Amino acid sequence: MTERYLGVLGIGEALGVSRHAVHKWRSRHPGGSGHPFPEPDVEIDGTPGWRPDRLAEIIRWRDGLPGRGAGGGRPTAARQEYLKEAAARGMDREEALRALATLGEEFPEMTEPEICAWLLGHWRG
Repeated sequence: MTERYLGVLGIGEALGVSRHAVHKWRSRHPGGSGHPFPEPDVEIDGTPGWRPDRLAEIIRWRDGLPGRGAGGGRPTAARQEYLKEAAARGMDREEALRALATLGEEFPEMTEPEICAWLLGHWRG
C-alpha cells in the first residue's frame, strides 16, 4: 500500500498560502530556533513530506508565529472575506475571530480557509 504525504505544495494549499511561503517558514524557523517549523516525517531526494495527520500540528505552529492574532501579517483572502461578511452581520472583529478560533478547535481537521468557506456558504444559503 502506498503511503501518502503532504509536501510543501499540499501544506500551502491547506493553509491558503503559496509553497514559497512554506519554504520561507522552513528556512526562517529551522530546528533549534525559538519556534521551529515541524520536522518532516520523510525526505525523498531532498523533498520533505509530512503525514496528513500532522496538518493540525502545522496549523498550530503557524498560529503561534510572532504577530499572529495581534495584527501581524496580512490575513488570507478567505479570512478577509469572512471578516467582511461577519461585520455585515453585526459582529465586531474580535467576536468574529473568537468564533473562527472556536470552530478551528472544534473541527481541527478543517483548515481556516475551509472553515471560512463553510461559514460563508452557510450564511449565504
